[in-house]
Amino acid sequence: MRNLFPFARPAPRPVSPAHAQAPELKEAQLAAIYYGHRTGGDFYDFVRVSPTRVLFALLDVAGRLDANRGIVAAAQSTLRKAGAELLSRDDINEPDAMIEICLQLNHSIRQAAGRTCPCPVFAGCYNEGLGTVCYFNAGHTPGLLRDHTGITELHATGLPLGLFSHCTPDASIVAVAPGSALLLVSRGTVEARHKGEEFGLEQVKNNFLGAGAHTAREICSGIVNQIREFVHKAHLKNDVTVLALTRPAGANAMVAAG
Repeated sequence: MRNLFPFARPAPRPVSPAHAQAPELKEAQLAAIYYGHRTGGDFYDFVRVSPTRVLFALLDVAGRLDANRGIVAAAQSTLRKAGAELLSRDDINEPDAMIEICLQLNHSIRQAAGRTCPCPVFAGCYNEGLGTVCYFNAGHTPGLLRDHTGITELHATGLPLGLFSHCTPDASIVAVAPGSALLLVSRGTVEARHKGEEFGLEQVKNNFLGAGAHTAREICSGIVNQIREFVHKAHLKNDVTVLALTRPAGANAMVAAG
């Protein structure tokens, strides 16, 4: 049969997000782990944006992985590009820069989706010189900051991205003192179920607080192993993703509270 469209090109393959590698940090560690096979929209990323700053994020794009791969890729591209442009200067105002990154992420998610697409995001900028994290939490599971006083929940500073064309996010700064750690977990981690019982944020907090693990990788593995035991290796409907930032007790840095 004669080809009626001799110059037609095959449909482009869906763009996939790049695989994130945790950067080396000065007297600190970053790590993240997916549990099992990814089926949903969980995605984490790390990128060094200046000699003293590293941007990290945990996203939960609504829908299944095969349908939202392009949205995740667009969000990653925006995160990396905007982070490098806005956080590279030494004299930058970090909260203002993080708010602008949040706005650009929201735009790129809506544009890539072509529809309303809820996307909770927790993104932070770790400042190695100050030992601080400037973050926004757009409708995500609370971040957990562990120090000598216990655990502090870093609640939402705005609505999930991908919902409205105009959003009013906020950004905050927390100190990550030597011996402290920051933990992020996906909604699928908290909502993991076995025989009708939900794992819950309290079990995550109890594991984080009581674990003898100190490295970022050990903390992530501890949470994932607890989930595995809780569900008895059953198939999970949602992604389980864990990200941790740690500073050893002997770290030397000027810590500034914000």
